[in-house]
Amino acid sequence: MSGSVLIVDDDPVQRRLLEAAVSKFGHTAVVTDGGEAGLRALDGRGDISVAILDLAMPGLDGIGVLKAMRERDIRVPVIVQTAQGGIDTVVQAMRHGAFDFVVKPASPERLQSAIAGALKVEAAEGRTRNAPGRGRGLMTFRDLLTHSPAMERVVRLGQKAAASRIPILLEGESGVGKELVARAIQGGSDRRKKPFVTVNCGAIPENLVESILFGHEKGAFTGATEKHVGKFVEADGGTLFLDEVGDLPLDAQVKLLRAVQEGEVDPVGGRQTVKVDIRLISATHRDLIQQVRDGRFREDLFYRLNVFPIFVPPLRDRREDIPLLVRHFMQNVVVNRSPRGISGGALALLQAYDWPGNIRQLENAVFRAAVLCEGDMLSEAEFPQIRAQVEGKIHLDSHESAPAAHDRAQSAPAAATERPRPRPQPGLLSMLDERDEVRALAAVELEMIRFAIDHYNGRMSEVARRLGIGRSTLYRKLREYGIDPDAVRGVAGADSPNCGGS
Repeated sequence: MSGSVLIVDDDPVQRRLLEAAVSKFGHTAVVTDGGEAGLRALDGRGDISVAILDLAMPGLDGIGVLKAMRERDIRVPVIVQTAQGGIDTVVQAMRHGAFDFVVKPASPERLQSAIAGALKVEAAEGRTRNAPGRGRGLMTFRDLLTHSPAMERVVRLGQKAAASRIPILLEGESGVGKELVARAIQGGSDRRKKPFVTVNCGAIPENLVESILFGHEKGAFTGATEKHVGKFVEADGGTLFLDEVGDLPLDAQVKLLRAVQEGEVDPVGGRQTVKVDIRLISATHRDLIQQVRDGRFREDLFYRLNVFPIFVPPLRDRREDIPLLVRHFMQNVVVNRSPRGISGGALALLQAYDWPGNIRQLENAVFRAAVLCEGDMLSEAEFPQIRAQVEGKIHLDSHESAPAAHDRAQSAPAAATERPRPRPQPGLLSMLDERDEVRALAAVELEMIRFAIDHYNGRMSEVARRLGIGRSTLYRKLREYGIDPDAVRGVAGADSPNCGGS
């Protein structure tokens, strides 16, 4: 396989070395001297098959490039290179969509292997995207793969929401599947045959937000050579999904508030308002309440959007869904010789990992493993980066030979220098996350509340007393964290107060 390889590095010596190596491997090298130039090359050229990206660069660094690529839906596989072999760096890059990593100075063999693997994955992605029957089509709640009580609650709330027309706010970390839930709500509503229009608010340049959302007239500004109706008008009669609504600038929030309140929009440069009939579903990975406190999100708009909040749990809180999701993703990979299954040890490995990038990260990991697998079954060896982070936390039965283990260690040298942190024992609270950073106060508080409810068998008066808070405060916190008070009442019985929904 051949293809152009983009090199993004601010070090001229490193650029020359990489260019010589890439050319020797038989590929065309496209060389840029920084993150901004690399993004321009990715935007402007259609022949780039792989990118080699330095993580430590002035200005827009490697992580910034990876984030921008995701926002712009640029699907070129990226090999990151770093002079710092710590696992934290690798984890962060993989979380943001990197395909593989090499530690400087990388040997020619390691670099060639990484490029060959990336080209193989890039070709498989092209076949998968173009395969017959790959369109989304109409989704319903039956299409959401889950055995998890936390996700079953999402389904119940989504079904109730689908029967109404009130605004919905989907909350949850990036990659948990908020858009899939939104599509299922659309598919379960009376608007199922109407348009479903998606807008990623975080990916729109700030100076074009109003034009893209509300439309513009011809000549309204420089470059407006023709009339554009905007996403609200496109979604008329159907559903508008505003993803990452917390990233909207404040001036656009004013117009959005009016559109939600009045059901009409003001095109840029227009003289008349345009009436629209839409079902609005918003989503965010941000804490909008904190955004309001910090003055970055309008309070009146927050209450307009937050009429029916649904919290979509992270994958680490629904590990029982991982086998279902893995098999589903394996079925969707279009390769010449697909693995027919996955070993129990590999599934245990995937279920032990916390998946900071959630379902999106799991899908990418399974896709990569399935494309590169040489055998009939996916094993632990197909997930070297995941294994490097999990090993030592759980016991894995491994049948690989000593040479294979040595090869794995060579392919992930960063992990060899890291000593895994032991998992906390029951009753102990971990103060650090998997990247050895201090955990957010909210995460520790939620873990403490869950532990107390379990420890006192759902006796909510005792839970509140031991935590030193009132029962009403306890139930408010449960709702804020997306825990169903009704479910807790079912455990606690008559001890629970008569709380309404959020």
